[in-house]
Amino acid sequence: QLQLVESGGGLVQPGGSLRLSCAASEFTLDKYAIGWFRQAPGKGREGVACIMSIDDNTYYRPSVKGRFTISRDDAKNTVFLQMSNLKPEDTANYYCAASLSTVQAQCLMDYAMNYWGKGTLVTVSS
Repeated sequence: QLQLVESGGGLVQPGGSLRLSCAASEFTLDKYAIGWFRQAPGKGREGVACIMSIDDNTYYRPSVKGRFTISRDDAKNTVFLQMSNLKPEDTANYYCAASLSTVQAQCLMDYAMNYWGKGTLVTVSS
């Protein structure tokens, strides 16, 4: 069974930073587009950031652009989400997901993801 495991969540004050990690067993992440998604209590899931497999192009939802950065470390078979200047509205469970799609327009779409992690909780509060 292909598994993704997220880590790095926690409690942080507004304006603070966190780095989330998404690691894989049984498969190499560089063959997949990797997306970070989040779901806040009582809200639907939304795509936050994505990195393509074919060219490593990155995409972000507008509310996090300039604050979040997605990157790969192929040697560690890990994808990171560096989050800076965090806001209370960033509070959510964060999930990483892997997609075999090479279609740019699908990079932030949860329906295009083939595998999911179980999530890590990020709480931004003073």
